[in-house]
Amino acid sequence: MGADSGPGAPAAVPWRKVLYERQPFPDNYVDRRFLEELRRNIRVRQYRYWAVVRETGLIAQQVSCVAVFHTLWSCMEQGDLVPSTVLWVCLGCALLGYGLYEILGGACVRERTRLADLQSATIFLAFTFGFSPVLKTLTESVSTDTVYAMSAMMLLAHLVSFPYAQPSPPGSLSLNAALFASVCLASRLPGALHTFTMLSCALLVFALWPCLLHRMREKAEWSFPWAAVLVCLAGVGGLGSLWPEGALLLSLALLTLTLLCPLLLVHLQRHKDNIHGPWDEAEIREDLSRFLN
Repeated sequence: MGADSGPGAPAAVPWRKVLYERQPFPDNYVDRRFLEELRRNIRVRQYRYWAVVRETGLIAQQVSCVAVFHTLWSCMEQGDLVPSTVLWVCLGCALLGYGLYEILGGACVRERTRLADLQSATIFLAFTFGFSPVLKTLTESVSTDTVYAMSAMMLLAHLVSFPYAQPSPPGSLSLNAALFASVCLASRLPGALHTFTMLSCALLVFALWPCLLHRMREKAEWSFPWAAVLVCLAGVGGLGSLWPEGALLLSLALLTLTLLCPLLLVHLQRHKDNIHGPWDEAEIREDLSRFLN
C-alpha cells in the first residue's frame, strides 16, 4: 500500500477508488482511509449450545431410523417376526401418523386431496405386492456379501445426502438410496411376503416419517425433541437386542453427535474472523429491473 505523502501521490488531487478514469497515481496506490472501511464478522452467526443440540436431534434420529430398519430386517430374517404382524403394525402406525399429520396441518392449504393420498398409497402397495416375487429373486446371482456391502453403502449415502434443512419431502437421492438398500436387503428374506413387508417398512421409515417429523417441528416444536429421543431409544434398544456391542457404539455415536459436536462448534465459533472491506466484490444495491424489460 502507498501513503498520501508517498512518491507519485500529489496532495492537490484527491484520490478516488475508481478504475474507469485516469488518475495521477500509481496503480497500486491507496490512501490512509482505505482500512477505515475494514469490518470484521459482520455476518457471522452466533450459535447457542442448546439450540444446536436441538437441531442435531434431526441427524441423530435419522441415524436411529437406519438402526430401527436394520433391526426389523434382522428379526424377519431370523424368523423372530411374522410378516403379517409387522404389516398390521405398519398399517396402524401409518394411519396414526397420517391423522397426526392432518391435525398438525391446521388451516394450511393442502396441495393434495385425501383421495389423491389414498390413490398413491394404493398404487404403491399394489405394485409392490405384485412385484414382490420379482424383487425376491432380483439379486439371486449376486453374492450375499456383495449385497450387504451395497446396502451399507446405500444407507450411508442416504444419511449423507438427506436434506436435514428441509426434510419434507425427502430428497430424491437420499430416498432412492434408502429404497435401493431396502430392495437389496429384502431380496435376502425367506419369502415374497417378507419382501413386501420390508419395502412397506422402508417407505414408512424413510419417506413418510420425515414428513411427519418436519410438520411436528413447524407446528408443535415442543414435541420434536421427545419424538427424536424416542426414535433414538428405539434404535439403540432394537440394536441392543441383536448386537449389544453395536448398541454401545451407536449410543456413543449419538452422544458425540448431539452433545460433543455442538460444543465443538460453539467453541470454534469464537475464533471465527471474517474481514470485509473495500476490496470485496462490488454489490449492486440499485434496482435494475427497469433495464431487464
